[in-house]
Amino acid sequence: MPPLTPGPVLGYLAGMRREPHPRLRTIAAEGEAEGLPLVYPDTGALLHTLALSCGARRILEIGTCIGYSTLWLATALPADGMLITMEYDADRAGRARDHFAAAGLGDRVSVMVGDATRFLHKIAGPFDLIFQDSDKQLYEPMRDRLIELLRPGGLLVADNILWNGEVIPGYVHHLKYTAEDTAAIVSFSRALAADPRLYTSFLQVGDGVSVSVKIGG
Repeated sequence: MPPLTPGPVLGYLAGMRREPHPRLRTIAAEGEAEGLPLVYPDTGALLHTLALSCGARRILEIGTCIGYSTLWLATALPADGMLITMEYDADRAGRARDHFAAAGLGDRVSVMVGDATRFLHKIAGPFDLIFQDSDKQLYEPMRDRLIELLRPGGLLVADNILWNGEVIPGYVHHLKYTAEDTAAIVSFSRALAADPRLYTSFLQVGDGVSVSVKIGG
């Protein structure tokens, strides 16, 4: 399958990317060595930019892994800001906490371990930015609650919208993902596009990112 973005273009853009904290390279190296599902660096930079642009003070993340995307977001917060991140796997959550502490940002990040679908009804908004990067079949079931938790003008960002190109029927000949996960991504994306509470742009960054702005109250 041809790359979603040509290699020379990625290399050119990477040469201009600035990382807001050196700990990001440590986490990225661990993730690459272990084949963990971390966001692309370009996606991380986009998250950092979006958090800065909306003046985020409260951020919610669904899917921590070992804290790579979390750190991109947390470094955009002011000193009194707070990020709540949810991770199903306790070992990964513990490693993420260690990374945040080593980065000097442990006081800004709260890691909740367990089923995010249960936690979502126990936390209170509003949040300025919410990043969805959990089980793909949970994207659509969580959508209404995440929108409820956003402030007006807040951002709902979701990763893996292009899903290695597999959302396009026939484009990828050797599939990596299940048909159920792919269908879930397509359903979620179409629901975002049609949701009158949001205005959504779909970006060819990393593995595809949706950026939705909550309209009105």
